[in-house]
Amino acid sequence: MSTQTEHPPAGGGAAGVAEPGQSAAPGATPRQTLTLLTVLLAVFVVPTSISGTAVALPDIGADTHATLVPLQWVVNAFNVAFACFTLAWGSVADIIGRVRAFGLGAGIYAVASLASALASNVIMLDVARALAGIGGAAIFSCGSAILSTVFDGPARGKAFALFGTVAGIGVGIGPSLSGALVQGVGWRWVFALHTLALGLVLLALPVIARRTTEPRRQGARIDVLGSVLFILAMLLLTTAIVQGSQWGWASAGVLSLFAGTLVALALFAAVEKRRDHPMLDLSVLANGRYLALCLVPVAASFGFVTMLTYLPSYLTAVSGYSSGTAGLIMVLLTLPVFACPMLAAKLVARGVSALTLIYVSLGCLVVGDATLTLFGQNVALMAVAVPMLVTGAGMGLSAGLVDGQALEIVAPEKAGMAAGFLNTLRLGSEAIAVAIYGSLLATVLASRMRDGIGDFPGAGDPATVANEVAGGNMTGPASAVDASARGDFTDFLVRSYDSAFHTILWVLTGICLVLFLIIGALVRTSRDGREPAAATGSQAAG
Repeated sequence: MSTQTEHPPAGGGAAGVAEPGQSAAPGATPRQTLTLLTVLLAVFVVPTSISGTAVALPDIGADTHATLVPLQWVVNAFNVAFACFTLAWGSVADIIGRVRAFGLGAGIYAVASLASALASNVIMLDVARALAGIGGAAIFSCGSAILSTVFDGPARGKAFALFGTVAGIGVGIGPSLSGALVQGVGWRWVFALHTLALGLVLLALPVIARRTTEPRRQGARIDVLGSVLFILAMLLLTTAIVQGSQWGWASAGVLSLFAGTLVALALFAAVEKRRDHPMLDLSVLANGRYLALCLVPVAASFGFVTMLTYLPSYLTAVSGYSSGTAGLIMVLLTLPVFACPMLAAKLVARGVSALTLIYVSLGCLVVGDATLTLFGQNVALMAVAVPMLVTGAGMGLSAGLVDGQALEIVAPEKAGMAAGFLNTLRLGSEAIAVAIYGSLLATVLASRMRDGIGDFPGAGDPATVANEVAGGNMTGPASAVDASARGDFTDFLVRSYDSAFHTILWVLTGICLVLFLIIGALVRTSRDGREPAAATGSQAAG
């Protein structure tokens, strides 16, 4: 299986693996320490890029004169490629070696980030970001597999705890770091810094490769057809969502893309059922509790990741903050992401049900998104501080629990596959949620503008103006009208953006509530939290 992790026999470590009990903390070997630091540095770069790029979008749009759709793909291209290639990289790592696959991914990411920093137009930037997403998928899937090889026993648990913590910190400081870079030295340095960090990673890899012995699947082949069909389905679906506001949701083009998505998924399912080593064993999805836990990150994608991506644009366009200040304000949203996982772990250790905490996290997403409607043009920051913290807690409380709870449910020999599906659903839903938000924003903005834009001669078509405003660019549309009317027209654009933002917040609240209800129903109707073959393991908490 593509993302399956080999486990050493009971009572002994795999070749080149630390003996059980050795720790990544004091007492770890130099090889273990170097490996851990290298993986964590690469892992830190990926979520920093995911959360921080949105802060740079207004400056990227202004510098490259990009319209909404190609500007959206600066974010979407990375997310879609990341989600599409996670399972494929796991399969490649099992065949050519995890360190080598990790190195290939880090190299692709470094080159793509350099290309992003040097891009002369938004199309080149979109392509470079897609390549970075492919590399990022390798860093996450192969990085965790390397830690599984190098560490064993309690030390493995500590290593993975650090893996998750560093990822959360990357998400947390990404907007602030990017905002500071954009304001201080320009948006290109957001990507140049990634290149420098991954250059350090690549320098350390030869030493790690020489000292790491890892098992490989002899005779296994990459599920090329399954991978192509899955990637095709994701591309068709995301393109349909992004283009919905441009072509019309009922247009032949959009409906054809949705139909193509269904066909590709059907073919993917048929192919996987006939594979000896499928990319995804569909029988894993028969467990209702496992499927419920996999939907928790989907709720977080709609309730939290959309805000992480587009709230900075709202803060600059409507509230009038600079990019740097908007990044600092975003700390209120991201701080709980790396504080709450440790809090949740301590609560579980003290006897609180993990499932209860997951339900609380879902409730935070619903309440947080609903109360973010307090945002307005002149609202005091203190009035929205609590809603931002609550929304962040909705992401943070579940982030440290879902993976462990989900993997406890399935049989041990299917753990790698289950982890791959969970991460694919997590990353895929992020890409889709961000695409839906951007498309809805442009659609709702255009509808808000239709009634009043005629009062400003020369303003242009509402859909065209909406595309630019949705990308955070107020200056371009305002310059199209007479100088004497620019102040009033800018106020009109700001009011329209603010109204559309509030409408979409209620849509996101509804989506999170529906997912909450579905997750609860799946948990209740699941007759058993574990597959029969895995009955000997520790029971899932909650």
